[in-house]
Amino acid sequence: MSTFDSTKKSLGDLLKEITLGKIQLPDFQRGWVWDDDHIKDLLVSIARSFPVGAIMLLESGGDIKFQTRPLEGVNLSDDTINPEKLILDGQQRLTTLTQALAIKNPVNTSTSKGNKIKRYYYFNIEKALESPRELENAIIAVDENKQIRTNFGRDIELDLSTVENECKELYFPCNQIMNSDEWEQVCSKISSENFLNKYMKFREVIINAFRHYQIPVIQLHKETPKEAVCLVFEKVNTGGVKLDVFELITASYAAEGYNLRDDWYGAKDGSIESRKKRIAENPLLINVEATDFLQAITILYTYERKNNDIKSGKVGKQVRPVSAKRIDILELPLQAWKDLSWKVEKGFNLVSKFLKKEAFFSSKDIPYSTQIIPLAAILSYLDERWLEPIIYKKLSRWFWCGVLGELYGGAVETRMANDYEQLINWIENEDQIPRTIQDANFQIDRFFTLKSRLSAAYKGINVLMIREGAKDWFWKASIQELDKNEVLLDIHHIFPKSWCEKNNIPKQKFDCILNKTPLSYKANRKIGGVAPSLYLKKIEAEKNVELTSAEMDKIIETHFLNPEYLRKDDFENFFEDRKNLLSKIIEKAMDKNVSI
Repeated sequence: MSTFDSTKKSLGDLLKEITLGKIQLPDFQRGWVWDDDHIKDLLVSIARSFPVGAIMLLESGGDIKFQTRPLEGVNLSDDTINPEKLILDGQQRLTTLTQALAIKNPVNTSTSKGNKIKRYYYFNIEKALESPRELENAIIAVDENKQIRTNFGRDIELDLSTVENECKELYFPCNQIMNSDEWEQVCSKISSENFLNKYMKFREVIINAFRHYQIPVIQLHKETPKEAVCLVFEKVNTGGVKLDVFELITASYAAEGYNLRDDWYGAKDGSIESRKKRIAENPLLINVEATDFLQAITILYTYERKNNDIKSGKVGKQVRPVSAKRIDILELPLQAWKDLSWKVEKGFNLVSKFLKKEAFFSSKDIPYSTQIIPLAAILSYLDERWLEPIIYKKLSRWFWCGVLGELYGGAVETRMANDYEQLINWIENEDQIPRTIQDANFQIDRFFTLKSRLSAAYKGINVLMIREGAKDWFWKASIQELDKNEVLLDIHHIFPKSWCEKNNIPKQKFDCILNKTPLSYKANRKIGGVAPSLYLKKIEAEKNVELTSAEMDKIIETHFLNPEYLRKDDFENFFEDRKNLLSKIIEKAMDKNVSI
């Protein structure tokens, strides 16, 4: 069955339906943004009968319910008018034509530099007839008083403020194009035969071009699902602004009288507190977005839905799966949001507690924002049970398998949903190990390619060292304590880059994570570019540090380093040893062997 029809519709009929409110905008559409130059170009294109592209409409009245609004500049006498069609593509063109041709008020637009202006548009009749192929020279815009002023507004260069002046100056107003009866009646009484001859020729060439203009229309049937509407809009939206699920859900819930945008961002009048702001009060959660929150709710909702399907006796494909996919988010009922949003918000707050226990203290160190979503969902389900030692151990293992196995990059909606369901099963049944733990694999050669701090595994290994109690070489305190006290930290080379280059150490080795460790800026300054044997003595001799060599060695060991190789400047043995030592903490976190 076809999901759409294609046809043509006259510009006049479209404008009439728009001004009557039969065609409106779904609330997720952005505002009208075309400037003065774009408006003139569009009017010229239609005057010359050039194609300006198809528009796409969606029949209303189906299962999809969106909050709607009239096009900018259209004032409906009855705000309760239900539109028959919604504009998915063509908003900028249709709004432009509506404001310039079908509304008597000035067009609220802007200059090419973004300055707000009000303009009326006119065709110079003589220029249009003299050069019909250069109509861009015949169209002008005047201010809200229908005048063009010069000398900083002191002098009136052109005054079209009355119909008499328009006729006298031979300028035709664009807002009379679709119906010029009244204008013609006035002009016929005051104008010469010469004017009327010119006007009738102008009418035949220019005005009729607008009145006979046909616009291609693609009309989606009302049975079109929300997912298809979202995809179609993204494909045709040439403004470059991606329509996310939150915008569609917001428009859908608004049709049921619920303002989701106020719930998430807070009401402008302060009557509703922002849920996003509440969540972001925890620094680890500042990057949680509305779509993340919706995915977590959808996981919980579809899990309950699946259980209900099973209880009702459904089998096989009749049982709807647990899901975090957009198609299921778009089908999320308003009641599900109301029932689960507070539970999921608590789940995200528990995520932050979990991450702190795992030694995360900055959002930039979180390997995968996507893995936070199923974690919030499972913690919403478990509530305080997540702190039970056996359960916490399982959650920690799953989390580190996802990070070090690098399984949460790219499209992971299926993994999110599966992990949620499988974690619940694993918590209740020891034998049902989640697929993410089974799939996770860290190969020892991966150390050589971990160079960027943007890599999930790179971030993960760095945090593991901190979790295992790495101490700073200058401050002597654990890195965790320093981070809490906002001491500036970074990941630095152990054998300095300049030393390695002088000693012909391959970059593949000296620039990978095996030759790096988390240190404070002060410790790094002491390292400089000299050999480890020299900078260790330098740190020990620092008055504010006061370390013996034995004490310094113990601190070095907290970074999974053998101090003997550093004191001998033995890079090769240091490198092989560090590989083995870091492999052990990875194996501990994943509870599985590193692959050779």
